Amino acid sequence: MKKERRCLNRRIERTLFILVLIWISVAHSQSLPKIPLYIHGKEIWVEVAKTPEERNHGLMGRKHLGKDEGMLFIFETEDYHGFWMKDTVIPLSIAFIGKDSQIVSITDMRPQTLDSHLPPTPVLYALEMNKGWFSSHGIKTEDVVRFSK
Repeated sequence: MKKERRCLNRRIERTLFILVLIWISVAHSQSLPKIPLYIHGKEIWVEVAKTPEERNHGLMGRKHLGKDEGMLFIFETEDYHGFWMKDTVIPLSIAFIGKDSQIVSITDMRPQTLDSHLPPTPVLYALEMNKGWFSSHGIKTEDVVRFSK
């Protein structure tokens, strides 16, 4: 009887722990503002990560990203801002964007790796989308990302 009760308590504790992790992940994703962006007339909705904490967390722990959804990283200054995929399970493509809103490079990133992805020139923004999104929409370097139509 005691052994059964301990097993039940452990299962309850594990279940509660998992629910808390899910809640934290959902709460984090809902706390970031979403804005529309436009590339080649295509509207996408992106969460905005502008604080160091938001940028550090990025899309870690997410299991899904909508078809035309992503995350826009906004930095305070232009620099060679690097990205990796630690604890990120979604395959992503990243577009590095200069202060003039022009894409300077696009690269694919493998999930759960520590490979460093750096832009070729200093950038002010980075845009993460599902892997292959940019190529499937004909978006390439030198294209412009617009914040309004």
